[in-house]
Amino acid sequence: MDVSGTSKNCEAKRSIRVAVDAFGGDLAPAEPVRGACEAAGCYSDTTVILVGRGDDIKRELDALGDVPTNIELVEATEVVGMHEAAVTALRSKKDSSIAVGARLVKEGRADAFLSAGNTGAMVAAGTLFLGMIPGVLRPGIAVPVTAIDHPVVIIDVGANINCKPLHMVQYGVMASVFANEVMEMQNPRVGLLNVGEEERKGAQLQKKAFDMLQDAPINFVGNVEAHDIFFGGCDIVLCEGFTGNVLLKTCESLVQKLLEFLEGEIKRSIRRQLGFALCKDVFKAARRVGDYAEYGGAVLLGVDGVIIISHGRSDAKAVKNAVREARSTLKLNVNEDITEAIKGVEKSVDVSLNGSSGAE
Repeated sequence: MDVSGTSKNCEAKRSIRVAVDAFGGDLAPAEPVRGACEAAGCYSDTTVILVGRGDDIKRELDALGDVPTNIELVEATEVVGMHEAAVTALRSKKDSSIAVGARLVKEGRADAFLSAGNTGAMVAAGTLFLGMIPGVLRPGIAVPVTAIDHPVVIIDVGANINCKPLHMVQYGVMASVFANEVMEMQNPRVGLLNVGEEERKGAQLQKKAFDMLQDAPINFVGNVEAHDIFFGGCDIVLCEGFTGNVLLKTCESLVQKLLEFLEGEIKRSIRRQLGFALCKDVFKAARRVGDYAEYGGAVLLGVDGVIIISHGRSDAKAVKNAVREARSTLKLNVNEDITEAIKGVEKSVDVSLNGSSGAE
């Protein structure tokens, strides 16, 4: 598989349309609206479509004052709550902002859709409305994180908690294309998250996935442990959705708690406060490590369209950067390259190890 990417600049070669869920996330609608306007102001070649209750959106736009001309509104009268059952909510709330946004992509009225709302509903909407890229069995959420001093892509972080070995192989292929083209990682190293580096470690899923990954058309470096994420053992971490979600949230909370601890300790004495004054740049850098807004969101790889799932607490900066990520994914033709890359998987690996015919 050729996953060599070409760096592209910010200038667009064609006009694109990105839909933003104005009612997704804890800070909606104020922050999504503000972030969408900031993105529209930055990318004059991109139309940003705000999806949600029109009166509320207009109120936020009026409060901002100077609104870019490349902002549009699409009415959606309902909202999927963060704790609602995904598929049930989509079926009962056909005019929800998530359902309407996904349909805009399906109908060709938008090129991408992003939301900081219900993750399960976003995965379900992407799968049900857009379908899968030919040959892809399950979607996977690929999230870029900053592992202190370098970026790492983790897949899957919550879309599929019932993985089969072939799903893991396809995640490795899709994430390799994404990491190479969007993250500009040359020949990214793919590691299988496990309880040890030895070849026969782990449960049956990990053992069978390991055997299949060795023959996959990717740069597979074997099993990796959690510490390898931070010490440069790989560029892409493969895991099933349950483990990936726990891993991501543990990393986020650990950084946040550590920073809170340091801030508390600094305030305990004048000497420490003077030392902090000399090290402010260091603390700013540390804050960026745990700032999910830097990347904006996670890409739902495998669906036949561009879906970006942002953090539930996304502010305007995160929304703006999520629009940037959607644009990059579109401009670099990531889905087209995944389509080509995925064709070679079953020719390369022994699909009998999947535990079924490979159709699921």
